[in-house]
Amino acid sequence: MSELHPLDWGFMELENADPHVSLGIGAVAIMTGPAPSRAGFAGWLRERVDRYARLRQRVRRIPLDLTAPVWEDDPDFDLAHHLRWTALPEPGDEPALRELIATELEQRLDRDYPLWQCVVVERLAGGRWALLVKAHHSMVDGISGITLFEQLCVPPPTTGAAPANDPGMGSSGGGLVDRVRRGIRLPVTAPRFAVSLLRSLVPVMAAAITPGAPSSLNGPIGRQRRYVVSRVSMAEVAAIDAAFGTTVNDVALAAVTAAYRSVLRARGEEPNASKLRILVPVSMRATGAESTMDNRVSAILPFLPVDLDDPVERLAAVHDRVAHHRVRGEAEAERSILAMADVLPFAIGAWAFRLAGHFPQRSVAALATNVPGPRDQLIVDGCPVLEIWPCIPLAMRLRTTIAILSYRDHLTFGITGDYDSTPDLDLIAAGIEHGIAELLALAR
Repeated sequence: MSELHPLDWGFMELENADPHVSLGIGAVAIMTGPAPSRAGFAGWLRERVDRYARLRQRVRRIPLDLTAPVWEDDPDFDLAHHLRWTALPEPGDEPALRELIATELEQRLDRDYPLWQCVVVERLAGGRWALLVKAHHSMVDGISGITLFEQLCVPPPTTGAAPANDPGMGSSGGGLVDRVRRGIRLPVTAPRFAVSLLRSLVPVMAAAITPGAPSSLNGPIGRQRRYVVSRVSMAEVAAIDAAFGTTVNDVALAAVTAAYRSVLRARGEEPNASKLRILVPVSMRATGAESTMDNRVSAILPFLPVDLDDPVERLAAVHDRVAHHRVRGEAEAERSILAMADVLPFAIGAWAFRLAGHFPQRSVAALATNVPGPRDQLIVDGCPVLEIWPCIPLAMRLRTTIAILSYRDHLTFGITGDYDSTPDLDLIAAGIEHGIAELLALAR
């Protein structure tokens, strides 16, 4: 058994705090060719799942919450609990698939079993089928999740041995003995920790709790979801990068800025400079740790320049603001908070996360996360993967979230929205593609 790390169990507490949210993150792979048989696909999946301990482990809470929850082996592990089949109604087009994905994002994973699920979707138009893989955010973040999916597409070794770096075997949280040991050292480490914490944390906390300009992008959310997809060419993004000296992340966020500017104007809201503060996750993974199944992510909180009309000015402003927030140490501040949570008794940390889930924050309006995906063609049960759509949940009064994933020669934006408050979610998808087209025209 091993303890969940603070951010891992923190996602579970956030879900506990709000009955309207489900914190499962996922990816939808679209394959060419007929869907496999039930027995054949179950066999394909079983021989891969058996390689990874975490996929056979469930979460168990400690009595009285004396320590953090732990991962333990499910003694009655049954693959049937994690594999479902469904089919799209005629004509089996993309809107029908998006509606199915939205419905799946609404459903919470059953905590009595390991926290993941696969859904095979048959009768997709064009002789295709799809596979939705969903896991709880306490198990994976964006990078470890897409790395796991990529490794599931690799044939198991003929010897049956587990890989050297088993994604199911993250480092232990340490347990009660380790907490006592750290408590003994606390008089020495606390002053140094406090100085570091205050230096990096104060600007971030001020940004997180200071109310922003009123916006329809932020507010209470319901249980139902919408989901749309936007796609752009990586070659076009590379041309923009080369012309303006930016990065893929800069271009993606500039396109997101253009999309939200269009949505705000369509809703009759003025896109001023303080209208849209966005949460941008930042990976804290060391090289070689991509496959460890846990959360190693922090975040920055920049304002997107929705007030700027010129596309190149918006791109330059995004580049400068992201760089400024990174230099200011916002990502280190969140890591400091998690380090503090690891020192405190679990019950206190859990209470803090639940309080955050109830906090009616009005400063952050959206989330956008960029995850580098596989560059090579993936194969699922003998079928080539044509596309991968990323999907992430809503929480903390954020009515829209955008997952950005590269796969082969495309950059795909998976956009999740609250059903009642974002009926115009398609405008964001169209705005992203238009934003890239504007920058490409100027780059050329």
